[in-house]
Amino acid sequence: MTEPHPIPVGLSTASVWPQRAGAGFELAAELGYDGVEVMVWVDQVSQDVQALRRWSADTGMPVLSLHSPSLLITQRVWSPDPEVRLRRTVDAALELGARTVVVHPPFRWQRRYAESFADLVTELEETSGVAVAVENMFKVRPPGGGRHSRVSAFRPSIDPTDVGYRNYTLDLSHTAAARMDPLALAERMGAGLTHVHLADGTGLPKDEHLVPGHGNQPCAELLEKLTTSGFAGQVVLEVNTRRAGQQARRVRDLAEALLFARLHLGQ
Repeated sequence: MTEPHPIPVGLSTASVWPQRAGAGFELAAELGYDGVEVMVWVDQVSQDVQALRRWSADTGMPVLSLHSPSLLITQRVWSPDPEVRLRRTVDAALELGARTVVVHPPFRWQRRYAESFADLVTELEETSGVAVAVENMFKVRPPGGGRHSRVSAFRPSIDPTDVGYRNYTLDLSHTAAARMDPLALAERMGAGLTHVHLADGTGLPKDEHLVPGHGNQPCAELLEKLTTSGFAGQVVLEVNTRRAGQQARRVRDLAEALLFARLHLGQ
């Protein structure tokens, strides 16, 4: 097993898509990551706690966190009810020894879920001991909308600090797409910043998830601030390699991303 570092650096299994979750465990071990974050989605392996436990044991890679199935394409994974999906993710985290669950704010059309979401998050954290870290999002162009037209699909907004939660996930690809200052957002999150999705973006209105250092986000500055701020959470690389084409390029991109994180975390 990889020797743990002061701030664990994990690899999201979303970073190897369209390969399955198992490939994420294997690459994380090969490259020297501290563990993995499992993106629970349409990949059957990502939904199977027993299979994930086997992958973790076989590769020596602990499951650091799970990402609840809150994407548009995962609205029927485990259940069409978003509350059930979140509860099952927390249960899976407990079974796998993961200390964090990442979740998106409710979609605007999930009215009942949205009304009870803050209370649900608090309840799950208090009864499980798992940090349910709510993630910042970004606005999207509506169908038929103009070039500069953007709307939020989330209730009440794309910024979880507008509500106030005990734990937050800061995603730097999302701040790029939202043209939001990630350092200012980190300040607003304060001690509640317990999880970071490390990636980059150029400011285009889409979720780019570039290798850190390939966009315009202050990735290095944020990591350096984490090392002096008492941050006790995890940094997870969530990088888009779906266009890598060849496995060698995917390996190179994820190795570069890890090197960037280690360098600026002083590891």
